[in-house]
Amino acid sequence: MNKHFYRAFFALTLILLSACQAQPIETATATALPTQTSTASPTATAVPSKTPEPSATPAPTAMLVTPTPPYSYPESHYITGISGHMQTYELGCEASAAVDWAAFFGVSIFESVFQYSLPLSDNPDLGYVGEVTTDAWGQIPPYAYGVHAAPIADALVAFDLPARAVTGYTIEEVKRDLANNKPIIAWVIGNMEYSEPVEYLDAQGRTALVAPYEHVVILTGYNQTHLRYMNNGKFFDTPIEVFLTSWGVLGNMAVIYE
Repeated sequence: MNKHFYRAFFALTLILLSACQAQPIETATATALPTQTSTASPTATAVPSKTPEPSATPAPTAMLVTPTPPYSYPESHYITGISGHMQTYELGCEASAAVDWAAFFGVSIFESVFQYSLPLSDNPDLGYVGEVTTDAWGQIPPYAYGVHAAPIADALVAFDLPARAVTGYTIEEVKRDLANNKPIIAWVIGNMEYSEPVEYLDAQGRTALVAPYEHVVILTGYNQTHLRYMNNGKFFDTPIEVFLTSWGVLGNMAVIYE
């Protein structure tokens, strides 16, 4: 073969090779999944942050304060210018003491007038129990007894005196009042004795605390250990502890001036 043949053959080979390279090689193209249209979930509206409640202002640290006594009074004091009389009726100690007490404050009242101004009742918290001219002392309702502080205070108020009935009064309050020259009508037992209190049920179903030998005196002075009282116009000094025992039977009952 001559050289022209080889040249032609070589050219043809080049042409065929070029044609083969021009054909693209088919590759498996991964079909892209359609992008999921994200249904945009509604944007959560931000809840406005809760305005914080003002924190409680811390309580100021308690300052140490030296406690002061509730009442101020001297170590001893005795009321002067007060006098009394022997009660007219055996069962009339309350009226007798009430008119002596009123006289100290400048109001003159006849004992019999005061006695018969009191309401009558079978309950001593509401009125006088018994017959003052004939009945004996020392019993408890429904028998002859006497009367407690409230009706006495009401009767004194009717005579224009600023009287008030109290129970549960304390020895400190007693000393304060006496130091201010205010005598006190106090419900005790006998001559500062003790008797057992009884809860009495009246005809209307109301209760009252009563005790045998209920009695009243007028407190007029005190010192560190003793209390002075007036009974039927005479003055006596008794240890404060003895007074408190007798006075406590009926609940520290009294009529005070205020």
